[in-house]
Amino acid sequence: MVRLGQRLHQKRLQRKQSLEEIAQELKIKPTFLGAIERGEYNKLPSPAYAQGFVMNYASYLGLSKAEITALFKREFDEKKAMKVLPDSMVKTKEFPIQRMHIQQSVLVFIFFFVVILGYLFFQYREAFLPPSLSITSPQSGSKTSQDVIVTGNADSNATVTVNGDPATVGSNGNFQKEVTLFPGNATIFVRAVNRFGKISNIQRTVNVQ
Repeated sequence: MVRLGQRLHQKRLQRKQSLEEIAQELKIKPTFLGAIERGEYNKLPSPAYAQGFVMNYASYLGLSKAEITALFKREFDEKKAMKVLPDSMVKTKEFPIQRMHIQQSVLVFIFFFVVILGYLFFQYREAFLPPSLSITSPQSGSKTSQDVIVTGNADSNATVTVNGDPATVGSNGNFQKEVTLFPGNATIFVRAVNRFGKISNIQRTVNVQ
């Protein structure tokens, strides 16, 4: 089967003309004429130029317009011929974009996972951490009377005991408890227990007058 490019090439050789001579006559670059002879339409500027160049070239060589038109339509696939980049290069360009989308999706997933994990930890932190506990008064080493009021702060939902006796804990976590101590050095034990059984202990040693 004779191809369009071969037909043009043979006719040019019969006329003993070079691509440069014909290019000068037609005002078409020699590289374009060479591409037409090789059937490399993808090297032409556009589909419209491809058809125009072919028809001008064939007319100049004295070939039948009907013959060239039929060959051109049979061979020329606009989408395929004008596809300059091969599939491998196109996929290479698209891959980073797809990878970027995947990375963004992973980052979004990680973000929401961390947020949900943080929320659950905040809601159920009592199951992992002991309750907060501090004693405001008395301080260790201080001198006090036998009847002393122990004050401090703990988690509002914790159970607080002072020397084994329960103390009332307010909504803000403040508590106080009056205890009676024996003269001399005495130790005050304060314990806070949350609903999950986590425990915090503090002790103070005071001098009872």
